[in-house]
Amino acid sequence: MEYTTLNNGVRMPLLGYGTWEVRGEEGCRCIRQALEVGYRLLDTARMYGNEEMVGRAVRQSGLPREEIFLTTKLYRPSASYEKARQGVEDSLRALGVDYIDLVLIHEPYPEAPAMYRALEEAYDAGRIRAIGVSNFDQAALERLLACCRVTPAVDQIESHVYHPRLELQKWLAARGIRMQSWAPFTEGRRDIFAQPELVQAGAAHRKTAAQAALRYLVQNGIGVIPKTVHRQRMEENLAIFDFTLTEQEMERIRALDGGQSLFGWY
Repeated sequence: MEYTTLNNGVRMPLLGYGTWEVRGEEGCRCIRQALEVGYRLLDTARMYGNEEMVGRAVRQSGLPREEIFLTTKLYRPSASYEKARQGVEDSLRALGVDYIDLVLIHEPYPEAPAMYRALEEAYDAGRIRAIGVSNFDQAALERLLACCRVTPAVDQIESHVYHPRLELQKWLAARGIRMQSWAPFTEGRRDIFAQPELVQAGAAHRKTAAQAALRYLVQNGIGVIPKTVHRQRMEENLAIFDFTLTEQEMERIRALDGGQSLFGWY
């Protein structure tokens, strides 16, 4: 695993395990398996309805709490200062932990500044180690930066080879904000694993198209949180830190950028 240091000094794994639609006992087993394979960042959200299951899997893993980086997100039911304060407490209780490593505002709600003030207070109190946002474009972030006290550490956003958001990544990096991709494989909206440029780049390094897709984002300074329920894929997704794409390979993959969201966000 490789790590990045956030703007407040907290170390975060560059690659994590996404838990969207991972639920129940089978979900718990998948998370324990991901931790056995070597994942150390688990990404959940109030919206996912699985925080309790994620916390149970962490406890069952037997790993020390400090070895695992937990991310969660507050969404529309927490869209006010008071509701966000309560949302943080609800997440702490559901996860069964004394602190959360990273809490994000899930979308750019009109109430985001008030929600973020609640996160800043929880951060000051040591209940959260880092705070940030999700699905905020530059304009939404500029509005938040104009009124916030603590610069967001992370912006988790749609990013993949067909829409990597490289200009946004540069803008974020210049302000000390780490960009993280929540859809590195497009969630089935494109046949990314058969994309010739990725297949060829992967083969040149004895890797798969999936590994080339993840490596492309990481080499561009973007963290990734791929999701899979298969152990072999978990291991494959994790094995991206022992090779580097050449500039020619990066250029060919860069040409796939269509400049449009596949999810209708922007």
